[in-house]
Formats: sequence, structure tokens, C-alpha cells
Amino acid sequence: MEYQIKYENGIANRGCLYRLKKVMDRAKAGEALNIAFLGGSITQGSLSSKPELCYAYHVYEWWKKTFPQADFTYINAGIGGTTSQFGVARAEADLLSKEPDFVIIEFSVNDDSTEHFMETYEGLVRKVYTSKTKPAVLLVHNVFYNNGANAQLMHGRIARHYNLPAVSMQSTIYPEVVAGRIENREITPDDLHPNDAGHALVASVITYFLDKVKTEDATEQSEPDYPTPLTKNTYEKSIRHQNSDENVVCHGFVADTSAQRDITDCFKHGWTASKKGDSITLDVEGCNISVQYRKSVKLPAPVAEIIVDGDAEHAVRLDANFDETWGDKLELDTILEHGENKVHKVEVRLTETHENDAVPFYLVSVIGSSEK
Repeated sequence: MEYQIKYENGIANRGCLYRLKKVMDRAKAGEALNIAFLGGSITQGSLSSKPELCYAYHVYEWWKKTFPQADFTYINAGIGGTTSQFGVARAEADLLSKEPDFVIIEFSVNDDSTEHFMETYEGLVRKVYTSKTKPAVLLVHNVFYNNGANAQLMHGRIARHYNLPAVSMQSTIYPEVVAGRIENREITPDDLHPNDAGHALVASVITYFLDKVKTEDATEQSEPDYPTPLTKNTYEKSIRHQNSDENVVCHGFVADTSAQRDITDCFKHGWTASKKGDSITLDVEGCNISVQYRKSVKLPAPVAEIIVDGDAEHAVRLDANFDETWGDKLELDTILEHGENKVHKVEVRLTETHENDAVPFYLVSVIGSSEK
């Protein structure tokens, strides 16, 4: 079905097109280029009937059809239910190690519209933009179709600060839903994740902008000056600690050495424990500390607590019981933010277990973010 979208309204920020025009020039010259996507479940392709019908693959196909002389590789680093806070911690392993030339970053319906997520998003944008291959970066803002919510207010500030191009579904698809010209159930079964028609529509907003850039004459002859951070920017240098870390002391926690299928197979490379009193201790450097663990739909499940620098009075409860039905969740809790920038002693220990626990407690990682 054809929809009458006001595509021009989707350009939330034109930005500096120098890098994007350079990538297109390289494509015209027939070079080999890596087209990459980093985001949440929509980027992963959630609710498309097959991977080739998600918005990311449609955009990849635009590159292939527009520049048939080039050799393109598709890199999809989307993981459902994750935010830019995890994105910046995994960017090197899941994205930058693949040496991307063009990157779409999509976290505007995963991040809340808060100062915290503006800072984590800025850290991610800076990490990607300054990486070795100096990729062209395009920011994509998806939206909740029942109420128009997203984090574009905060993420848009980052786009403008770094003069990066950004496109929005909030100002293109959503107004058509509100006006009744698009029936929401034609494009999304849950008011968030697109179906095949919705993914194609999201892709069309993006490729409209890419087509516009392709036909425009180049005006920028160089990159703009790289600005100082807009936020405190304490998340750009984030390190995940998993069971390959040698500086770990386990009492009852056991390393999970099973093979990981792909990056969406999230509950891997961590540790499990099942007895009350089991503990794990590790050193984590930084001014921010966060923890990832499994919240399970298989009930009951154990409960743990995390203690930083022996401060048991301010221990944080990690409840692995998940009162939902859609599946296990990779939970990420911020334990310390903007604290002292040093090496912290972090302990996780089980405080509640049950005779009939359906699953053990699964500690996926501890993440430290440093100001250095």
C-alpha cells in the first residue's frame, strides 16, 4: 500500500554531509564498503516476517541498488531490549571491529528521554564517530505509535551538537497515524515494532534522505571542528567485564563457557550461581558502574545484591524474577554514576534462593565507565 508521507518533515537535522558524500563517492568508484546498523529490537528486525524484510536490510539494499558497481557487506548489530548505555559498552566488539563505513544508530525508543540517556547516547555517538574508519553516521529516531513518545528531544540535542544528520518517524509516520490516514495496525501490531509494511515505511524515510543527499551537490569541503562534549561524557570509555576477565574471585559462581550463537544470544560469557551466599568479586575501574543480569520468566528465580567498595548499607537488589511472558530480559542496572573515578571493589552475592528455583542466577557482565 502506498502512503502519503511528508518525507521532508523527516529530516530532523540535515547535519554536515561531508562524510556521507565521501562514502557515496567511494561507492560510485566501486569500492568495498561495510554498511552497519546499531540499535535495539527494531534494528534487529523484530516482527518482520524474515530478516530480509526489516528496515535495516531495506536500507542496505538501497546501497546495493543505487551503487551496483560497489561491493557491500551488511552488518546488523541490533539487540532487542537494549539501550545506548549497553550500546556504547559493546560498540567495539559488535560494530567497530567490523570496520564500518556507514553506520545508522537507532536507540530513540529504547532510551528514556532523560539526561542520563543523553549522556550514554553521546558517549556512543562519539565512540562510533571517532573510530578508526571514521564512518559516516546517520541517527534514526523511531517512535511509539500510540503516543508519539521517544527520546528525540535528548538525542536531537546530540545530533545538533555534533552536526550529524538525523531522520525521524515522529514527524513523518506518526502524524499520519494520528490523522487516521494510516491505521496503526496496518504497520505495527503493538504500537512500537513495525511489521513488514512498517519496516518498509521506516526504511523509506531513511532512503528518502539518502536519495536527497546523493543528488545534492557537495557543499561541505571538510569535516566540521569536533566539539567538546555536551554532557559530562563519562560513558564513552565503557568496558564490559565478563568471564574472560582474570581478575575475578568466585565463591560458588561458575563461569558459563558454552558457545554463543550470535550477538543476540545475550546470556553468554557470564557466571551462574544457585546457592544462598554464593558470591563473586571483581575490580572495576571508572566513575560509573552498571550490572547486567538475567531476569527470567521461569519462576521462581534467585535474588542477589551488588555491593560497591564494601558499602553493604547501600547494596542494590538484583531480582531475577521477571513477571512478564514475552521472554527473559537482559537487565541493566546503574549502580554508581558520576562517583569517584578509581578502581572499585564490586561484589555480587545471592541473598534469596528457593528449593524449587527454575533457573540459577545469571550474571552477564559488570560494566565500568571511566572519565579517562
